[in-house]
Amino acid sequence: MKQMEVTIMGQSYILGCPEGGEQSLLEAVGNVDREMSAIRDGGRVKARERIAVLAALNLAYALAERPPAAASSSSKSQAAVAAPAAATGGDQPDIDALIARVDHALGADGQLL
Repeated sequence: MKQMEVTIMGQSYILGCPEGGEQSLLEAVGNVDREMSAIRDGGRVKARERIAVLAALNLAYALAERPPAAASSSSKSQAAVAAPAAATGGDQPDIDALIARVDHALGADGQLL
């Protein structure tokens, strides 16, 4: 697994990425950064943790609202970047993998930042 350094809302993160998944990961990071920055720039929410939760909910909602054909083709590429479906054990491998990655990023103290 390759490691990549990315920046989300001015904060640097080191993320694991399977070989060949770099472009998909950078697209995902770009989506998260845009969503979080838009929430922050809206001025109503200041805490980074709350911004992250709202951004995650917005992105999950947008994913759920996709037409089935678009969702199935994108889920194949996202599942390859996130984690195998068997490792997450759910019918929603993308969301389960994302939750697992967030839990891993939070580490033992449960704090994002």
